[in-house]
Amino acid sequence: MEARVKAGLWVSMALRMGDAAGRPGVVLRKGDPDSGGVLCVLRGREGLVALSQARDAMGRPAWVRGTGAEPVDDAAADAYVARQVKRDPDLWVLEFEVPDLVPPFEATIL
Repeated sequence: MEARVKAGLWVSMALRMGDAAGRPGVVLRKGDPDSGGVLCVLRGREGLVALSQARDAMGRPAWVRGTGAEPVDDAAADAYVARQVKRDPDLWVLEFEVPDLVPPFEATIL
């Protein structure tokens, strides 16, 4: 069994990495500090992308573009976040300002 980092600790790490890289982030919604999932909204020049946690074929942590391959507008991103929060009330929601839509933390995107 793989050891997992608590959600609150991971969120703190991601926000610090973003600040250090000049890609500031904010917590839009606090979830469960121990076992909550994380959803990251990336705000770039072309629009927004929402990344949801997933696992790759080998079971390693990864991310999936929940809003699709192309950037979307605020309304579409907000609707996606609302649906995910309704399904998972323990979910953390972060938003990062990233002009190139690349997350400020290490991420395998499926």
